[in-house]
Amino acid sequence: MRTTPAALELRGLVKEFRAPGAVVRAVDGLDLRIEQGEVVAFLGPNGAGKTTTIDMILGLADPTDGSLAVLGGTPADAVAAGRVAAVMQTGGLLRDLSVAETVGLTGALYGRDVDPLPYLERAGIADLAGRTVAKCSGGQQQRLRFAMALVPDPDLLLLDEPTTGMDVEGRREFWSAIRADAARGRTVVFATHYLEEADAYADRIVMVSHGRVVADGTPAEVRALSAGRVVSAEIDDDAARAAAVDALAALAHVDSVEERGARVLVRTGDSDAVLRHLLGRTAAHDVEVTAHNLEDAFVALTTEGARR
Repeated sequence: MRTTPAALELRGLVKEFRAPGAVVRAVDGLDLRIEQGEVVAFLGPNGAGKTTTIDMILGLADPTDGSLAVLGGTPADAVAAGRVAAVMQTGGLLRDLSVAETVGLTGALYGRDVDPLPYLERAGIADLAGRTVAKCSGGQQQRLRFAMALVPDPDLLLLDEPTTGMDVEGRREFWSAIRADAARGRTVVFATHYLEEADAYADRIVMVSHGRVVADGTPAEVRALSAGRVVSAEIDDDAARAAAVDALAALAHVDSVEERGARVLVRTGDSDAVLRHLLGRTAAHDVEVTAHNLEDAFVALTTEGARR
């Protein structure tokens, strides 16, 4: 029997927007439970309802129907108590303040006199303390938003495209800081278009399409939902490669055939048959067989979800 409330519990969540002559349903009966201490990637194509769902969790929008609990209470109560914080894509910064002043002001909003330095160190921007926000890059401003979100010591941290504008090294350092915080028991839910981040850093992946959950599991479990393999091989001769592409496309259980220079990539549900064909009937060499990655699963599952 559970005694600790879930970090998030959404039941039949619906959000509609009215437009002239139409009603747009951005979130369509979404069911989701996230336990405390999980690190969850919330993925979906543009228009899938991710940001709208996050807005409702933060109390910035009211559901049209369904129920929503944050740490066992209402979004407004969780936000007011500092138990939930967010790193959003844009906004929330005053350009003329310094980085340290911004964190100090955030503390004042919670009625606390805080030393900005520990928060800036955890966000990896202690060296920018005296710089004005206007002179910070997009990635540095995202790290500043992260530092601000840490001030109330929230139980739940929501990240909406948190690494936008960061370079590769910055993204790696950011996620190192996030994982360190999660190791202390904080729940982290993040939306991102960088699927490799979800694969590398999430304990669990939730995919949504058209406002509904279409996949929910560990990264390995979600990848496995996209059945099949990718078989690739080099065929040096142009004419031989063209003939091989036509023959491969005609095989049963072949989903697609793609040429990338001298290399042929075959997406298939029967990799054995493709291998027999390549090795027995073509001049293929350097043959490789790989499982579908998270991007393949994302495309397949969200496309399927769009047709439901």
